Amino acid sequence: MKNKKLILLISIISAVAAVSAALTALFIVKDKQKKDDEELMEYLDSSIE
Repeated sequence: MKNKKLILLISIISAVAAVSAALTALFIVKDKQKKDDEELMEYLDSSIE
């Protein structure tokens, strides 16, 4: 019984860590994409002038 609770606790902690890592990676990728888009728009605006 005690082993099952320990396994369940470790599983929950692992799942939370995995979700947290995935969300962090998603936000980093989105932020980088946003910065790249802003740089591209700035480049295009300056090249038109």
